[in-house]
Amino acid sequence: MNDKPAPVDLATDITIAWLANPNTKAEIDDVPAFLASVFNAVTRLDGAAPTSENPQAGDEQNNPPAVSVRRSLASREHIISLIDGKPYRTLTRHLSRHGLTPETYRARYGLKHDYPMTAPAYSEARSAMAKRTGLGRKPGTKVARPTPDEAAPGKRRKLGLALK
Repeated sequence: MNDKPAPVDLATDITIAWLANPNTKAEIDDVPAFLASVFNAVTRLDGAAPTSENPQAGDEQNNPPAVSVRRSLASREHIISLIDGKPYRTLTRHLSRHGLTPETYRARYGLKHDYPMTAPAYSEARSAMAKRTGLGRKPGTKVARPTPDEAAPGKRRKLGLALK
């Protein structure tokens, strides 16, 4: 005889416990979605296949890449999306519009865990700007001010000379 409880019973028990918690503020419409997500999680943990397939999750055959991985990283100025083949400085917002996270995007197209989500030139520009403004420094330390020669071209700096 199998002593293991059915996934439906476990999902029901978890949902009942969630609703019994006095800190839970749930609408009546939230309960079926919560129950379905708990059921899918329990069946995944159990090793059985869930009854409802996730339409976003697919393998490389269902979602062929628009460009090759090498081509997507060819430029320092942008990364080309494997979803639609368009260039982006950062992919995170683009992925969220398609209901993906960076992890699911990498898994969908078989990318390595260190596949970048931002273009190298964009990352360097943001890092330089953060350093110029003093972000990330310890409190009490001074920001090194650029000399007049290092100042941006076209901007004139006052040297602090008093005119009489």
